[in-house]
Amino acid sequence: MLPANHPPVAPPRIGVLLVNLGTPDAASPRAVKRYLGEFLSDRRVVEISPLLWQPILRGIILNTRPKKSAHAYSQVWREDGSPLAAITAAQSRALQGAFGDGVTVDWAMRYGNPAIPERLAAMKAAGCERILIAPLYPQYCAATTATANDSAFATLAAMRWQPALRTLPPYHDDPRYIAALKESVEASLATLDFTPQTILASFHGMPKRTLELGDPYHCHCQKTARLLAEALGRPLTITFQSRFGPAKWLEPATDTTLAALPGQGIKQVAIVAPGFSADCLETLEELSIRGRDTFLAAGGTDFAYLPCLNDSTIGVQLLRQILRQELEGWLTAA
Repeated sequence: MLPANHPPVAPPRIGVLLVNLGTPDAASPRAVKRYLGEFLSDRRVVEISPLLWQPILRGIILNTRPKKSAHAYSQVWREDGSPLAAITAAQSRALQGAFGDGVTVDWAMRYGNPAIPERLAAMKAAGCERILIAPLYPQYCAATTATANDSAFATLAAMRWQPALRTLPPYHDDPRYIAALKESVEASLATLDFTPQTILASFHGMPKRTLELGDPYHCHCQKTARLLAEALGRPLTITFQSRFGPAKWLEPATDTTLAALPGQGIKQVAIVAPGFSADCLETLEELSIRGRDTFLAAGGTDFAYLPCLNDSTIGVQLLRQILRQELEGWLTAA
């Protein structure tokens, strides 16, 4: 029995925090500038000395790129906001109650809002004594998975009474993930009025030096694509998108591949993005809009972008399975 003057104590709970990369608060140059300033200042994302990088970022990039990026965001912005934020929120809602009444499921963005520190503080205040941080990146990369975990760890470092913490490992080769991708791809292909001659599996690019430094991302992407191709019973062409800056990036590049395919006699193509758990600017604008334009301008006749797992029944079932596995022991104790 607590003394009468003791502060209220919330009943112990378990928290699950879904984390995705981030998004501006609006499709405006000002909002995009704030977002890019945070995103591109992360030492995990741009591994250049701040003494060299910050003058370039503040003096050139943040004065030129936001307007162009804001236009891109405006082409995919939804009534309920950024696609990435809206879909991640929908995934969170779909998982409410999936692990029992004592488990709270929430979501956050590594950059932008809602921020990881804010949502972790809210979970702790609500009585969450055990929290699973779930970066929704199937393939591990220091610039995505690690920086999301960094933010969570830094938040706990400022807490006197810390909750216990677990992190979701990469699931690039999990049979349940591959099966979900297969089912989703086949369902999307069944809706097309043409049969693709080839399917591209486009992953977000990274500088080639990250592979040389030991980041497993490239290997994880290759394995995902190989397993998905085996499951589908047809080959996939692996490409990497979203190059930025003059550094050498992972290849082959998605845009140059799309431009070259018609000249090789491939006029009908579909493209899937297995590295994204939710559709976002990079899939809806870069692939579905600009990728289509590139392919058709080069002489292609039929193009289809196949959506991510998102908050589909298949996608939510996958999340429920892999998250429950990481909650084992905690759920029993609760």
